[in-house]
Amino acid sequence: MEIGASTRLLTVIGDPVAHTLSPAMHNAACRALGLNAVYLALRVPAPALATVLQALAATGGAGNVTVPHKEAVERSVARKTDVSARAGACNTFWTEDGVLVGDNTDVAGVRAALTVLGDSGGRWLVIGTGGSARAVAVAAADAGARVWVRSRHPDRARDFAAWAKQLGVRAEAAHGPVEVDTAINATPLGLAEGDALPIDPKDLRGVRVALDLVYARGGTRWVRMLQGKGVTAGDGREVLVRQGAAAFSRFFPATPPPVDVMRAAVDRALRD
Repeated sequence: MEIGASTRLLTVIGDPVAHTLSPAMHNAACRALGLNAVYLALRVPAPALATVLQALAATGGAGNVTVPHKEAVERSVARKTDVSARAGACNTFWTEDGVLVGDNTDVAGVRAALTVLGDSGGRWLVIGTGGSARAVAVAAADAGARVWVRSRHPDRARDFAAWAKQLGVRAEAAHGPVEVDTAINATPLGLAEGDALPIDPKDLRGVRVALDLVYARGGTRWVRMLQGKGVTAGDGREVLVRQGAAAFSRFFPATPPPVDVMRAAVDRALRD
């Protein structure tokens, strides 16, 4: 495809964005369907976020949001879906009538990935309290799961649990080891080589399923360690694909997303 004046620009905004495979996934989908669109990653420091959002609204922009801007964008869009409002976080946006509309397709991605891993609700440990963790909390509300929240900052865990209770989630801050069925890493730990583990596997009692929202070649170190202990664990690649397919449907409402093409692009990028 030759990029020209009529090419539609899609973008993922965040800081950092070098790790994201959203461009590989969405560009593969656009090529497969012959769409005149290109998807780019744009690093946006926090002080520039408001200016960038204004420019995107003025130019008919659409795309995705990654760390650390999901909560800020939810507060900034002119309109939002019920799911985005419930989560208090936005990871997908597009323009209607000159204003930005926000959604949260992470919720659908998390639900789908947990289903693939064999989770059926029960007791969840959520590690983290940011925008991704908020999507997990909405998924927990929909699944009827009971949630424990762990954070490096105990006050944030308490505040997050109190917020999740407003969604109807039976939630509380985790103090020390807890016995759960499913553990979910909703922090960025694992993006950088040498990152600490989100939680030591020995502190996870009874866990059968684990989902790391971070993805990496060969799986993240946390996922590999849990798999070595017999836990059914997966990294965030299936979340990426499922939320990406839902986002694609927002960008191109009349065109079904080519999910197999998108998954193959992600798998290929994580092999190379």
